[in-house]
Formats: sequence, C-alpha cells, structure tokens
Amino acid sequence: MPVIRAGALVLTVLNEARGLPVFLESLSAQSVLPSEIVVVDGGSTDGTVDLLRAWPAPANCMLTLLVRPGASISEGRNIAVAQTSAERILVTDGGTTLDPRWVERMLAAFDSPEAPQVVGGFFEPVGQSLTERTIAFAVTPELHEIEPTSFLPSSRSLAFVREAWESVEGYPEWLDYCEDLIFDISMKNRGFVFAFVPEAIVTWSARSSVRSFMKQYFRYARGDGKASLWWKRHLARYLAYIAGLLLLVGSFFTPWAAVALALGFVFYMRKFWCRVWNRRARFGPGLIWGLALVPLIVVAGDLAKMAGYPVGLRWRAAHAKANR
Repeated sequence: MPVIRAGALVLTVLNEARGLPVFLESLSAQSVLPSEIVVVDGGSTDGTVDLLRAWPAPANCMLTLLVRPGASISEGRNIAVAQTSAERILVTDGGTTLDPRWVERMLAAFDSPEAPQVVGGFFEPVGQSLTERTIAFAVTPELHEIEPTSFLPSSRSLAFVREAWESVEGYPEWLDYCEDLIFDISMKNRGFVFAFVPEAIVTWSARSSVRSFMKQYFRYARGDGKASLWWKRHLARYLAYIAGLLLLVGSFFTPWAAVALALGFVFYMRKFWCRVWNRRARFGPGLIWGLALVPLIVVAGDLAKMAGYPVGLRWRAAHAKANR
C-alpha cells in the first residue's frame, strides 16, 4: 500500500473520459498519496463523472467529487482548494499521467533546505497519434531549455502552500487561459520561494488535430493579451513573419533573398526539430513524418497566436475603459 502524507491533490476535469482511466491508474500507483483528493467537474457529458464515482479511491485517502457545470479552470481550482483542509496543495490535470513518485517528490521538496512555498515539477510529451505526438514533442521544452530561477511552472505539475494561494486570492477567475502563469507571477511578486523539481514528472498529450491545436493556441494568446503577458515575445513573432514575407517577395527579384529566407526558415524551425529529434527514442513510429510535419504545426500555432493576441488586447482595453 502507498504511504499517505498530509496534503491535498486538486484538479479540474471536463470531458476527460478518454484519458481519465490512465490518469487514475497512475494516481493509484503513487508511492505516496495525499490524504485528500478533490476533483471539480465543469459539466462533463462524456461519462467522466461516472468514471470518477466508480473509481475505488485508495484506503485512507479521502476523495471528494464536486460537479459545477460551467465552472472555469480557475474557478474549479479555487473551489477545490477551498474544499480542502490541507496546508500543502498539489495541482495537476485529468489529461495527464503521473510518474509513480510524482506526489512523493513534490511533497518532499517542501522539506528541502530551501524551504520553498511553491514547487514546480516537469512534464514530458506523449501522444497516441502521429499528429498528437508531433505537436506535443515540438512545443514542449526540453529540460536543458529550462532556467530554474525564472521557470513558471504549469499547473499540470505544481504544488504550493495554502498561505501562498490565500495571499494572491487564488487563481485569477477573470482569465479563461494563462491563469496558471498569472497565479505563478502573483506568488513570485509576493516573495514566495519557488523550487524546481525536474524529477517530478507528469506526461501530457496534445490536441488530436492541427485545427484543434490552433484553436487552443488562439485561446492561449488571447489569454496573454488579456493579462498583458509576453508582449516582446509576441512582437518578435510578428516581426519575424513580416521579415519572412518581405524576403519571399524579394526572392522574385534576387536569389539572395531566397537564400536568406531559407536560412531564416531553418534557423527558426531548428529548435522545434531538435525537440522532436532529441526525443526520438520515445517518439515511436513515424519520426520522419513527424519531422516533416513540424513546420506546418509551428506555422499553424504562430498564426493562431498572432490572431489571438490582439483579440485579448482589445478585451483588456475594453474592460479597462469600462472600469474607469
């Protein structure tokens, strides 16, 4: 039997029936389990709630399932945290799978010499189809790309003390996407100590089609605009594509423009190709096709971001004007 430690695991779910059995299996297999698990369902219609009700929670681990139709991710997480009595809170997503020692390593980090109040784990890509794998492997940073001191952990692999959550008044419920980044930034700005635990790994799978991936990244960028995040990063993307279009036009007049365009394209795609290639042992079948698919995925994601960011900025401007 797994060891039970004081702490709570919270997550929100919405139509996760496809991946939920694997997640629950990975949760049952933890070397250490939290004393509480609170799941908030946002109104699933695919049998997610039935799966959770039928799941035999491990002994001495209290499971609470709350159905709140229409609740956003932020609202669901705040409801779940408020429901718990634990001082240490772990957060993940129902679409992930947990390394067998994920809970153990996340909770143990609080007792390290640095005595952090916020713990960020890491995440690795998986996927059933070639498209899912290529998207996930291309967009997920490798460990060597992470700067631990500035890393803002995703809430698919996060833990924090209740004091930190209370201090920033929880997840920002005015945001539908990028809420975990604003939550992280708020805790950093309040002076809470962060720790990065790369061995605390969860796996995640991307969207099943390029179209759904674009929809997701449009919403991410819209969230960036709403929260006024990463304007330099978004500006650089616009400038890169403007330069690419100018070189494309110039290539009809001089071959040097075509050479510059080709070199710029390879330089821009190199990071994404390397992410897929460096993980080739885990990528599975279709690696060459996946590498060929990378440019389509990157460009599709960039176009979605470039469309979504100004929508978020307009939303922010409209709400700022309304609140004057």
